[in-house]
Amino acid sequence: MKRDMILITGASSGIGRAIALHLAAPGVLLHLGGRDPDRLEAVARDCAARGARVLTRRQDVRDVEGMAEWIGGAGPLDLVFACAGITASTASRAAGAPREAPGQVRRVLDVNVGGVINTVLPALETMSGQARDGRGVRGRICAIASVAGLVAFPGTPSYCASKAAVDRFMVATGGNTARDGILLSSVCCGFVRTPMVAANDFPMPGLTEVDDAAAAILRGVAAGRRRIVFPWWLVAGSRLMDLLPPRLAELYYSRQPAGQAGSMPETGGMSS
Repeated sequence: MKRDMILITGASSGIGRAIALHLAAPGVLLHLGGRDPDRLEAVARDCAARGARVLTRRQDVRDVEGMAEWIGGAGPLDLVFACAGITASTASRAAGAPREAPGQVRRVLDVNVGGVINTVLPALETMSGQARDGRGVRGRICAIASVAGLVAFPGTPSYCASKAAVDRFMVATGGNTARDGILLSSVCCGFVRTPMVAANDFPMPGLTEVDDAAAAILRGVAAGRRRIVFPWWLVAGSRLMDLLPPRLAELYYSRQPAGQAGSMPETGGMSS
Protein backbone atom coordinates (compact mmCIF):
# COMPACT_ATOMS: atom_id res chain seq x y z
CA MET A 1 0.00 0.00 0.00
CA LYS A 2 1.52 3.29 -1.12
CA ARG A 3 1.47 5.75 1.77
CA ASP A 4 3.63 8.70 0.85
CA MET A 5 0.97 11.44 0.73
CA ILE A 6 -1.73 11.27 3.40
CA LEU A 7 -4.52 13.54 4.61
CA ILE A 8 -6.29 13.05 7.94
CA THR A 9 -9.20 14.95 9.49
CA GLY A 10 -9.69 14.84 13.25
CA ALA A 11 -5.94 14.40 13.51
CA SER A 12 -5.45 16.27 16.78
CA SER A 13 -6.94 13.53 18.94
CA GLY A 14 -8.15 9.94 19.18
CA ILE A 15 -8.06 7.62 16.19
CA GLY A 16 -6.93 10.36 13.80
CA ARG A 17 -3.90 11.13 15.95
CA ALA A 18 -3.04 7.44 16.33
CA ILE A 19 -3.22 6.85 12.56
CA ALA A 20 -0.99 9.87 11.93
CA LEU A 21 1.63 8.56 14.34
CA HIS A 22 1.49 5.06 12.85
CA LEU A 23 2.06 6.42 9.35
CA ALA A 24 4.69 9.04 10.19
CA ALA A 25 8.02 8.08 8.66
CA PRO A 26 10.79 9.51 6.46
CA GLY A 27 9.49 10.31 2.99
CA VAL A 28 5.88 10.64 4.14
CA LEU A 29 3.93 13.89 3.76
CA LEU A 30 1.11 14.28 6.28
CA HIS A 31 -1.69 16.81 5.84
CA LEU A 32 -3.27 17.00 9.30
CA GLY A 33 -6.52 18.83 9.99
CA GLY A 34 -8.30 19.58 13.25
CA ARG A 35 -10.04 22.28 15.27
CA ASP A 36 -7.64 22.60 18.21
CA PRO A 37 -4.42 24.29 16.99
CA ASP A 38 -2.38 23.49 20.11
CA ARG A 39 -3.16 19.78 20.06
CA LEU A 40 -2.72 19.68 16.30
CA GLU A 41 0.75 21.20 16.53
CA ALA A 42 1.66 18.74 19.26
CA VAL A 43 0.72 15.84 16.98
CA ALA A 44 2.65 17.47 14.13
CA ARG A 45 5.78 17.67 16.31
CA ASP A 46 5.48 14.01 17.26
CA CYS A 47 5.04 12.99 13.62
CA ALA A 48 7.95 15.18 12.50
CA ALA A 49 10.12 13.54 15.15
CA ARG A 50 9.49 10.27 13.36
CA GLY A 51 10.80 11.72 10.11
CA ALA A 52 7.59 12.79 8.36
CA ARG A 53 7.01 16.13 6.71
CA VAL A 54 3.86 17.64 8.26
CA LEU A 55 1.48 20.37 7.11
CA THR A 56 -1.32 21.34 9.50
CA ARG A 57 -4.59 23.14 8.97
CA ARG A 58 -7.13 24.35 11.50
CA GLN A 59 -10.27 23.25 9.71
CA ASP A 60 -13.90 22.60 10.65
CA VAL A 61 -15.12 19.65 8.57
CA ARG A 62 -18.56 21.29 8.30
CA ASP A 63 -17.10 24.05 6.12
CA VAL A 64 -17.81 22.85 2.58
CA GLU A 65 -15.72 25.47 0.78
CA GLY A 66 -12.86 25.31 3.27
CA MET A 67 -12.64 21.54 3.01
CA ALA A 68 -12.73 21.63 -0.78
CA GLU A 69 -9.97 24.25 -0.85
CA TRP A 70 -7.79 22.33 1.60
CA ILE A 71 -8.14 18.90 0.02
CA GLY A 72 -8.17 20.16 -3.55
CA GLY A 73 -4.99 22.13 -2.94
CA ALA A 74 -3.11 19.40 -1.10
CA GLY A 75 -1.71 17.84 -4.27
CA PRO A 76 -1.65 14.08 -4.99
CA LEU A 77 -3.08 11.92 -2.19
CA ASP A 78 -2.50 8.22 -1.61
CA LEU A 79 -4.54 7.91 1.60
CA VAL A 80 -7.34 10.00 3.09
CA PHE A 81 -8.83 9.33 6.53
CA ALA A 82 -12.07 10.99 7.67
CA CYS A 83 -11.73 10.71 11.44
CA ALA A 84 -13.45 13.84 12.78
CA GLY A 85 -16.64 13.13 14.69
CA ILE A 86 -18.72 13.81 17.79
CA THR A 87 -21.00 11.82 20.05
CA ALA A 88 -23.92 12.83 22.25
CA SER A 89 -26.85 11.32 24.10
CA THR A 90 -30.42 12.12 25.02
CA ALA A 91 -31.07 14.40 27.99
CA SER A 92 -33.67 14.26 30.73
CA ARG A 93 -36.50 16.79 30.63
CA ALA A 94 -38.73 18.23 33.31
CA ALA A 95 -41.71 16.62 31.61
CA GLY A 96 -41.87 13.81 29.09
CA ALA A 97 -39.37 11.29 27.83
CA PRO A 98 -35.64 11.99 27.32
CA ARG A 99 -34.85 13.71 24.05
CA GLU A 100 -32.01 15.30 22.13
CA ALA A 101 -32.09 19.06 21.66
CA PRO A 102 -32.75 20.03 18.02
CA GLY A 103 -29.44 21.88 17.80
CA GLN A 104 -27.57 18.83 19.04
CA VAL A 105 -29.20 16.56 16.47
CA ARG A 106 -28.26 18.91 13.66
CA ARG A 107 -24.71 19.33 14.93
CA VAL A 108 -24.09 15.60 15.21
CA LEU A 109 -25.38 15.01 11.68
CA ASP A 110 -23.52 18.02 10.27
CA VAL A 111 -20.18 16.89 11.72
CA ASN A 112 -20.46 13.11 11.40
CA VAL A 113 -22.21 12.90 8.04
CA GLY A 114 -21.55 16.27 6.44
CA GLY A 115 -17.92 16.19 7.56
CA VAL A 116 -17.37 12.82 5.90
CA ILE A 117 -19.06 13.97 2.69
CA ASN A 118 -16.98 17.16 2.72
CA THR A 119 -13.86 15.00 2.98
CA VAL A 120 -14.69 12.19 0.60
CA LEU A 121 -16.07 14.16 -2.36
CA PRO A 122 -13.03 16.42 -2.92
CA ALA A 123 -10.73 13.46 -2.22
CA LEU A 124 -12.49 11.52 -4.97
CA GLU A 125 -11.98 14.43 -7.35
CA THR A 126 -8.28 14.55 -6.57
CA MET A 127 -7.74 10.81 -6.84
CA SER A 128 -9.72 10.50 -10.07
CA GLY A 129 -6.98 12.47 -11.83
CA GLN A 130 -4.14 10.36 -10.49
CA ALA A 131 -2.40 7.53 -12.27
CA ARG A 132 -3.01 3.95 -11.16
CA ASP A 133 -0.27 2.10 -9.35
CA GLY A 134 0.94 -1.41 -10.16
CA ARG A 135 -2.21 -2.86 -8.62
CA GLY A 136 -4.51 -0.51 -10.47
CA VAL A 137 -5.17 1.67 -7.42
CA ARG A 138 -5.34 5.46 -7.65
CA GLY A 139 -5.95 6.05 -3.94
CA ARG A 140 -7.70 4.90 -0.79
CA ILE A 141 -10.24 6.70 1.41
CA CYS A 142 -11.32 5.53 4.87
CA ALA A 143 -14.09 6.94 7.08
CA ILE A 144 -14.73 6.13 10.74
CA ALA A 145 -18.27 4.85 11.22
CA SER A 146 -19.19 2.79 14.32
CA VAL A 147 -20.91 -0.34 15.54
CA ALA A 148 -23.57 2.16 16.68
CA GLY A 149 -24.50 2.56 13.03
CA LEU A 150 -25.70 -1.05 13.00
CA VAL A 151 -28.27 -0.59 15.77
CA ALA A 152 -31.07 1.77 16.78
CA PHE A 153 -29.86 2.66 20.27
CA PRO A 154 -32.37 4.90 22.11
CA GLY A 155 -29.66 6.56 24.19
CA THR A 156 -27.83 8.04 21.17
CA PRO A 157 -30.33 8.42 18.30
CA SER A 158 -28.55 11.01 16.15
CA TYR A 159 -25.16 9.37 16.66
CA CYS A 160 -26.51 5.99 15.52
CA ALA A 161 -28.19 7.61 12.53
CA SER A 162 -25.05 9.50 11.54
CA LYS A 163 -22.80 6.47 11.70
CA ALA A 164 -25.30 4.34 9.80
CA ALA A 165 -25.27 6.96 7.05
CA VAL A 166 -21.46 7.03 6.94
CA ASP A 167 -21.21 3.24 6.72
CA ARG A 168 -23.83 2.89 4.00
CA PHE A 169 -22.40 5.78 1.98
CA MET A 170 -18.86 4.42 2.06
CA VAL A 171 -19.81 0.80 1.38
CA ALA A 172 -22.28 1.61 -1.41
CA THR A 173 -20.15 4.29 -3.07
CA GLY A 174 -17.10 2.07 -2.85
CA GLY A 175 -18.68 -0.44 -5.19
CA ASN A 176 -18.60 2.18 -7.93
CA THR A 177 -15.30 3.88 -7.17
CA ALA A 178 -13.41 0.58 -7.05
CA ARG A 179 -13.86 0.33 -10.80
CA ASP A 180 -12.01 3.62 -11.10
CA GLY A 181 -9.20 2.39 -8.86
CA ILE A 182 -10.29 4.29 -5.72
CA LEU A 183 -10.85 2.02 -2.74
CA LEU A 184 -13.22 3.10 0.03
CA SER A 185 -13.35 1.65 3.54
CA SER A 186 -15.84 2.08 6.38
CA VAL A 187 -14.72 1.34 9.95
CA CYS A 188 -17.42 -0.21 12.15
CA CYS A 189 -15.67 -0.42 15.49
CA GLY A 190 -16.79 -0.62 19.10
CA PHE A 191 -15.50 1.50 21.95
CA VAL A 192 -11.95 2.79 21.46
CA ARG A 193 -9.98 4.32 24.32
CA THR A 194 -9.91 7.97 23.20
CA PRO A 195 -10.85 11.31 24.78
CA MET A 196 -14.32 10.86 23.24
CA VAL A 197 -15.15 8.03 25.66
CA ALA A 198 -13.08 9.21 28.62
CA ALA A 199 -16.13 10.61 30.42
CA ASN A 200 -18.23 7.46 29.99
CA ASP A 201 -18.99 6.08 33.44
CA PHE A 202 -20.49 2.79 32.26
CA PRO A 203 -18.99 -0.54 31.17
CA MET A 204 -17.69 -0.50 27.60
CA PRO A 205 -17.52 -4.09 26.32
CA GLY A 206 -14.72 -4.79 23.89
CA LEU A 207 -12.90 -1.54 24.69
CA THR A 208 -9.95 -1.36 22.27
CA GLU A 209 -6.72 0.53 22.87
CA VAL A 210 -6.33 3.33 20.34
CA ASP A 211 -3.01 2.06 18.95
CA ASP A 212 -4.54 -1.38 18.38
CA ALA A 213 -7.50 0.27 16.65
CA ALA A 214 -5.22 2.28 14.36
CA ALA A 215 -3.24 -0.84 13.45
CA ALA A 216 -6.45 -2.77 12.65
CA ILE A 217 -7.71 0.08 10.49
CA LEU A 218 -4.47 0.32 8.54
CA ARG A 219 -4.41 -3.43 7.95
CA GLY A 220 -7.95 -3.29 6.63
CA VAL A 221 -7.25 -0.34 4.35
CA ALA A 222 -4.12 -2.03 2.98
CA ALA A 223 -6.17 -5.16 2.26
CA GLY A 224 -8.80 -3.10 0.45
CA ARG A 225 -11.62 -4.12 2.80
CA ARG A 226 -14.82 -2.20 2.16
CA ARG A 227 -15.92 -2.62 5.76
CA ILE A 228 -13.42 -2.97 8.61
CA VAL A 229 -14.91 -4.37 11.84
CA PHE A 230 -13.61 -4.87 15.39
CA PRO A 231 -14.18 -6.42 17.79
CA TRP A 232 -15.93 -8.89 15.48
CA TRP A 233 -18.11 -10.43 18.18
CA LEU A 234 -19.56 -7.05 19.19
CA VAL A 235 -20.35 -6.19 15.58
CA ALA A 236 -21.88 -9.63 14.98
CA GLY A 237 -24.00 -9.36 18.12
CA SER A 238 -25.18 -5.89 17.13
CA ARG A 239 -26.24 -7.14 13.72
CA LEU A 240 -28.24 -9.93 15.33
CA MET A 241 -29.90 -7.51 17.75
CA ASP A 242 -30.96 -5.32 14.86
CA LEU A 243 -32.90 -8.24 13.38
CA LEU A 244 -35.27 -8.14 16.34
CA PRO A 245 -38.48 -6.10 16.26
CA PRO A 246 -37.61 -2.59 17.55
CA ARG A 247 -39.71 -2.94 20.71
CA LEU A 248 -37.94 -6.14 21.71
CA ALA A 249 -34.50 -4.65 21.08
CA GLU A 250 -35.44 -1.55 23.09
CA LEU A 251 -36.34 -3.68 26.11
CA TYR A 252 -32.68 -4.70 26.21
CA TYR A 253 -31.08 -1.41 25.17
CA SER A 254 -33.07 0.71 27.62
CA ARG A 255 -31.79 -1.38 30.52
CA GLN A 256 -28.13 -0.83 29.65
CA PRO A 257 -26.21 1.97 31.45
CA ALA A 258 -25.30 3.56 28.12
CA GLY A 259 -28.98 3.80 27.26
CA GLN A 260 -29.77 6.21 30.07
CA ALA A 261 -30.27 9.93 29.44
CA GLY A 262 -27.07 11.92 29.91
CA SER A 263 -24.78 8.90 29.66
CA MET A 264 -22.67 10.88 27.18
CA PRO A 265 -22.04 14.64 26.96
CA GLU A 266 -25.23 16.37 25.87
CA THR A 267 -23.49 18.71 23.46
CA GLY A 268 -21.15 16.08 22.04
CA GLY A 269 -17.45 15.44 22.46
CA MET A 270 -15.27 16.18 19.46
CA SER A 271 -12.78 13.59 18.34
CA SER A 272 -10.81 16.28 16.58
